Amino acid sequence: MGRNAQQAGAPETAGGTSPAGGSAAEHQSGVTLDQLLAKLPSELLMLHDGGNGSRLLRWVEPSELEDPTPYLLDGEFLLTAGLPFVGAADGGAGADSSAGAGAGAYVRRLVQAGVVALGFGLEPYFSAVPEAVVEACIRQNLTLVQVPSTVPFAAIGLEFSRLLESDNAKLFRHLADTNRQLMRAVLSARPEHELLAALAQRVPVWAMLMGADGRLRARAGSGVEAAALQPLLGRLLGGSGPRVEMDSLDRPGSRLVFGHPLRSTRDANLGALVLGTDTPLTPAQNSVVSSAVGLLELLVRQRTSGSLAPSQLATSLLLHPDSLSAGGARHINGLRDLLAQSTSSTRSGPLRIVQGIRAVQGIGAVQGTGPDQAAGRAGDSPVRELLQWRRLFDTKLVELTDYGFAAITRLKVDDALLGEVEKLGWRLVIGDVTELTDLSSANQRVTALRQRVQTTGKSARVGEVTWTVAGLLGHEAGTMLAGRLLEPVLSQDSDRRTAHLSVLRAWLGENGNWDATAKALGLHRNSVRRQINAVAELLDTDLNQAQVRAELWIALQYVDELPHS
Repeated sequence: MGRNAQQAGAPETAGGTSPAGGSAAEHQSGVTLDQLLAKLPSELLMLHDGGNGSRLLRWVEPSELEDPTPYLLDGEFLLTAGLPFVGAADGGAGADSSAGAGAGAYVRRLVQAGVVALGFGLEPYFSAVPEAVVEACIRQNLTLVQVPSTVPFAAIGLEFSRLLESDNAKLFRHLADTNRQLMRAVLSARPEHELLAALAQRVPVWAMLMGADGRLRARAGSGVEAAALQPLLGRLLGGSGPRVEMDSLDRPGSRLVFGHPLRSTRDANLGALVLGTDTPLTPAQNSVVSSAVGLLELLVRQRTSGSLAPSQLATSLLLHPDSLSAGGARHINGLRDLLAQSTSSTRSGPLRIVQGIRAVQGIGAVQGTGPDQAAGRAGDSPVRELLQWRRLFDTKLVELTDYGFAAITRLKVDDALLGEVEKLGWRLVIGDVTELTDLSSANQRVTALRQRVQTTGKSARVGEVTWTVAGLLGHEAGTMLAGRLLEPVLSQDSDRRTAHLSVLRAWLGENGNWDATAKALGLHRNSVRRQINAVAELLDTDLNQAQVRAELWIALQYVDELPHS
């Protein structure tokens, strides 16, 4: 057993030591002796049960050496056909005592090497397991299994390999499920607390998250008082580089206490995760802890180091609101650098503004709902929704608004990204390329299209829109305007409706000139005047007002698209 000084799966300290207690085989996932024997043919006979059927097997090893122990690792199932005992069994007088002594020494060496069981194969050397071997195994309490000639040693090894592979697959599935649970915790409203709770649920530990000031930020499980951790925290927060610091406390659940520092990208200590347990962790459990440490490190970086650029940018603009127009070149360039860091871009990189509106049943949009309500419709918390947009648009500059969200991003927002966002039930207004000093104007252009997207339920790009009133109004809003504004004219019989619409369109197109309208229609000017007066009376409006004429002209552009026309 002394061959494995470091237990498998035990966390290492900064100096490379590991907590005491237990052999490597006890702390690793694998196949037990009982599991393997249960899968082997029933012809195998247990001649002596050493009571260690629950021990994990490291490997199945055939060997005919008189002393195979230099080549064995603890936790093996050794198979032999009995060649080491052939000489003693064939001897003359005193052979029985010689065989007994030889068998006793052989079995003793196996026990000292940590062998779990001995499998003795019948044929070609023996038709039964020698009594000396049976007696030695009973004295040394080593499990002894008789293997008939019908079961090759290779079959035993293949069955062990199959079971081990199946066990590994289960382990990988368990780790995948655990990692998904940890990721869901990160996206929750209280990510640090939820992450510790998920960790304590999957690994038998208590967990405490400490800030860079040594104060408790979150905990899961009973844990200990923060004062008891001060020596450990001093080493964690005072050191540098990746490491694990160890301690042991004289209280239940805390015989092993180990801490991981949470570091910035420049190796500044931002806090620490401290865990406590009574038994060393398995490799699988250590893998879960490593994942949790990595996620916590990302969270604290996001809260501290990762937010430096946006907070500096916001502070500068809040304290100096006129700095974009009145600031010097050096100040403007400094703001450009902060903006670039906040959008994963460069100072000279193009930017664009994106506004998102939640769609309802594919058409129309939610209006008058705040961020909490919008998030609730998706089943997300505001924090989770904010993190989602930051990830999708690769920017820290995201705002949850009454209509949805707004973001400043360096991304082009191609059709693939647009499709991904629309699958989530959102529609976008995608701005044109801009830079720091023009962000306000760019936002106005994006905002001008928001009503159109809310009405039509279709995303729009500022660069692809015709910048006219009709172009900005869009099909749905335009037909709605035409139907309501011209309803008295449209409700007439077909001939009269067609005549009035034709005259009104021609008259407005000729800026109210009677003679030009008459000439364009091939009518007498008095006929034109009578029909225009009839339209004005139907609409109950003054056609001499420029605003009335403008609204009617825009409405006429959509009359032919009305369902009943």
